[in-house]
Amino acid sequence: MTTSHNRYHITKQPRLMQNGIAMMPFYLLLTLLLLCSCDIPDDIPYPIVESELTSLKVEGQCDETGTGDAEVRIDKTNRRAEVYVNDLVDITHLRIKKIEATNDPHIVINDTIRRLSDSYPTQGMPTGSPEMTLDFSRPQAITLFTYQRYDWIISVTQVIKREVEVEGQVGDAIIDPDTRVAIIYVNESQDLSAIKVKKFSLGGQHGSVDPDPTQQASVDFTNSRRYYVKNGWSNLIYPWVVYVYQTAGTIQPTIAVTSTAKGASLISGTRPNGVMPKVEYKAASDADWTVASEVRFPTATTYEVELNGLKSDVQYLCRATFGQTVTEEQAFYFEGEQLENSSFDEWHVEGEGLRALYCPWAEGAESYWDTGNHGATTVGASNSTFADEDGRRYANLQSKFIVIKFAAGNIFTGKYVDTDGTNGVLAFGRPFTSRPTQMTFEFQYKTSPITRNGGAWNNAWGQYISKEMYENMKGKPDSCSVFIALGDWTPTTYKGNLCPYLIRTRPSALHLMDLQDPHLIGYAQMTCGHDVSSWTEQTLDIDYRNGRTPTTIIVVASSSKYGDYFTGGEESQMKVDNFKLKY
Repeated sequence: MTTSHNRYHITKQPRLMQNGIAMMPFYLLLTLLLLCSCDIPDDIPYPIVESELTSLKVEGQCDETGTGDAEVRIDKTNRRAEVYVNDLVDITHLRIKKIEATNDPHIVINDTIRRLSDSYPTQGMPTGSPEMTLDFSRPQAITLFTYQRYDWIISVTQVIKREVEVEGQVGDAIIDPDTRVAIIYVNESQDLSAIKVKKFSLGGQHGSVDPDPTQQASVDFTNSRRYYVKNGWSNLIYPWVVYVYQTAGTIQPTIAVTSTAKGASLISGTRPNGVMPKVEYKAASDADWTVASEVRFPTATTYEVELNGLKSDVQYLCRATFGQTVTEEQAFYFEGEQLENSSFDEWHVEGEGLRALYCPWAEGAESYWDTGNHGATTVGASNSTFADEDGRRYANLQSKFIVIKFAAGNIFTGKYVDTDGTNGVLAFGRPFTSRPTQMTFEFQYKTSPITRNGGAWNNAWGQYISKEMYENMKGKPDSCSVFIALGDWTPTTYKGNLCPYLIRTRPSALHLMDLQDPHLIGYAQMTCGHDVSSWTEQTLDIDYRNGRTPTTIIVVASSSKYGDYFTGGEESQMKVDNFKLKY
């Protein structure tokens, strides 16, 4: 089975229209308004009225599988929204059924500006309204206006499931929608002149194929065959060419166990084409096996099943049965919850040039880790990036003096929520309810002499940290730092963002981790002040202060330990990779 997601990444800045009359660009209009208002007193400032997207409905909206219904994914921090649509709609002329935003702004869409509540009333707009369709084969920009402007990007992904399955098939079919070619491999004993076709949806779930080979007793694939395919959203017909080849290869049943980020054990493997395995598991000390329910089949030649609720101190066995064939038993332990994207393989970059923002999560996905880059790029370049080396991708954290102040490279579980002047406001922490005993990670470090120092009042500890306190640190080697904290803190709200643990780096209102906080349940830290030139695994033993169950996990890595106080070496560099929690 091949699932294609049609997605392009070109944005368009809307040109304002009013009643069909082209308006001048916004920045020119703003300049003229300022020039014309020279005699008007400026002591009455416009109020700050924020507006953010809260809901979006489009034609054919669905979930990632192409079925059902699903809510839009809204990223308020980056002002981005993403939806999935099925293969019944034309993504190049997609109708927007409903948009909702806070504070009833004006909206620019399809080069037209009007009040949102007029364009999209609660009951939605009539079908066929010309303003309601957009070409979503690429992300589109919309702008919300109050007294200020708020630019949003909407991305639409179309899910097209193309499936081909024949009797005697080996492996999954190769389906290329660009060249409209499908290649199928079958075993050597399969007669090419008489092949039974089980699935043949080259046009997607709602498309059609002429002639339909699934309606024939068998098909002669001695030579290539041409089929005429129509998609679900169009009457256009496209020719496809299908090849079937014999191969000596066969798919042997396999089984393996891995851990998911959400704390489940995932049993998965390969299977002969179309064969349904029976998956079983048990504690090693038990006599009876338990048959796993809800086995999933991602493709015709794979299977997987998630096991939840296992105990971390018990060894388990699993096996899979395929007719008369049984795999070897696999021993495994339940490893508990893990940190998402803990190998830092998933990144995307927003913008270009010196102000490019490096984000440690895949484009369109939900963030789990974040960095201080949002603040750094207001005046300079990202100093927390990724790098690739010897087949490994890792987080590359660099300490730098960026135009006006020192900034340590850092990465943390949580979200960067605001820039206060040139200082960051961070929401540390992600939901977590387990009690790991250790955290391991791999790192390299290049220290440099401390050349920058700062000072601030620390509200968390109630004491002043003076610049003089750090004067004697100048010239000494900088240190990197990694710590893990588990707790049951009460979340706070900052500008509409729910913050498990609020961090502020503004010197006059500094609020960092308080190690005396009674809500801190478990903690461990590593500090390293010397060069580590090769990848080295470090293990932190977590010290638990009580028996409570945490609600939040915080993990932070920094290339300069005292970066929160704007103190460190300008050339310190930390490479970090492969965080893992052990139980």
